[in-house]
Amino acid sequence: MLKIKDKTKFYIALIVFGLTGQVAWVVENMYFNVYVYKMFGASATDISTMVAVSAVVAALTTIFVGALSDKFGKRKPFIAIGYIIWGLTISLFALIRVDVISKLFPTVSAMSLGVTLVIIMDGVMTFFGSTANDACFNAWITDTTDNTNRGKVEGLNSMMPLVAILVVFGGFMSFNLDLASSWTTIFLIIGIAVILIGVLGLFTIKEVEINKTQNGSYFKNLIHGFKPSVIKENKNFYFALIAFAVFNISIQIFMPYLILYYEVSLGMKNYVLIMAPAIILASVVTALYGKVYDKYGFLNSVILPISSLILGYVLLFFFKNAVLVFIGSLAMMSGYLTGMSVFGAKIRDYTPENKSGSFQGLRIIGQVLIPGVIGPFIGSAVLKNAKTTVGTDGTVSFIPNSNIFLAALIVAVVLIGYLALYFTVLNKKERRNNNG
Repeated sequence: MLKIKDKTKFYIALIVFGLTGQVAWVVENMYFNVYVYKMFGASATDISTMVAVSAVVAALTTIFVGALSDKFGKRKPFIAIGYIIWGLTISLFALIRVDVISKLFPTVSAMSLGVTLVIIMDGVMTFFGSTANDACFNAWITDTTDNTNRGKVEGLNSMMPLVAILVVFGGFMSFNLDLASSWTTIFLIIGIAVILIGVLGLFTIKEVEINKTQNGSYFKNLIHGFKPSVIKENKNFYFALIAFAVFNISIQIFMPYLILYYEVSLGMKNYVLIMAPAIILASVVTALYGKVYDKYGFLNSVILPISSLILGYVLLFFFKNAVLVFIGSLAMMSGYLTGMSVFGAKIRDYTPENKSGSFQGLRIIGQVLIPGVIGPFIGSAVLKNAKTTVGTDGTVSFIPNSNIFLAALIVAVVLIGYLALYFTVLNKKERRNNNG
């Protein structure tokens, strides 16, 4: 357990680094799709490819760097320096503009090359972001908490994406996202902010003393979590990981297209004003809900988030009215973030001691890689025959429709079936053990 003085520093670091990291991820996961759609006329396939590439890079980075941080027995240098370079790569997106590309490559289609460059640079940016945030910041959280406070901490950590969305939505309100100059300013602001937080981390993050895994080579630590014997010893961890993957596949079916759905399909140019109250309420619910996990455990705390998620999907699929879209969005976001906190806490509880860096890679496989590859391509397939619109420049763009929520709902139902099957089998085993 942390001392009182250390707790204060821990929560400050959790909020500052967690929020800044999530602001950067929100820009990537939600607004990069808008950026490449508006600036370069990207298709649904382009967007799903970009998300998939980012997911693969994030998973591989977290696996390799997480194991490396275990080997060194340190998290702080990876976090602080990673944030600094992460910020630099975000700033470089200010240069990916049609006018700049046209001058540098006059014989090539600036629109097509722009899509390619964004996908490549997104991968580069993800490498440094995953090094700092996914691999080492999350390992640091696991190292610093225990099973008496992980639900509470995970509740706070899981609300950061919604707070980040609110910050980004509010910050972007004054920008015309149809203008390249707006995106240049946005990338520079976010990039510089992440750099400054990285510098701050050099002086404020308290290094956690962990045992170096000197009893094995780096390669052995790298493959540790994939060994059959380790899987057998940590069955509950892998159960939670599979459930987490299915949960996030459901989310990733619609998330890359969510803002485009609000703005293009529903015609909600003021979607920020509609979404802000939903985000604030969902954030409060998420912050408080982590305590439910600490008190009542996984089974009792996972039911409500999934139910809320499904309710949100149903409302968003059937209704286009602003009030019902707001209620549906609130239910969906509350289910999404409280579910993230419950699954996140469950996974941390079953992460082996002194192996949290190595096991972050496995977590990212369930949270990012599998969902990031499967989810967006399901969404892309659902939108294959979507209606199109022609812009003033002659660019043809697809119009996202509510079928993405129906597909997400089907996957959520599959998750319920998986959880029900698991707990049925678990109860049978427990009864056998008790009778034996």
